[in-house]
Amino acid sequence: MKKIVLIALGVLGILVLLFFIFNRIYRLATIDKYLGKKIENGAVILDVRTKRERKTGYIKGSRHISLGTIRKRYVELDTALTYITYCSHGIRSVEVKNILKEKGFKKVYNGGALSDLQAIIDKVNQKRTN
Repeated sequence: MKKIVLIALGVLGILVLLFFIFNRIYRLATIDKYLGKKIENGAVILDVRTKRERKTGYIKGSRHISLGTIRKRYVELDTALTYITYCSHGIRSVEVKNILKEKGFKKVYNGGALSDLQAIIDKVNQKRTN
């Protein structure tokens, strides 16, 4: 019995590790290129997380419209502007990007997870100060 439990825990550990590796690869693969340039040119940062998540922290200056409300609230956005979406892990941001594109927005890009996009913004800001 003890042997089965140890094998099950080992398999579970491997599955968890594979999930984290896959998640990281997915995040990096789905983040659009040249986001730094788009940010420099005034792209609007769009936080698509829930209100509760936003209370835990957000990118300064970002606009908040959650995935759950985007189908109703997209009319508040200007189709002429450039938008970069972000969420907690980068999955919902892809979904919102696709919804906005369906609604006729041409310049919408996936910024991935909050931490990934914040790192890009930090690089842009560092470049501006140097």
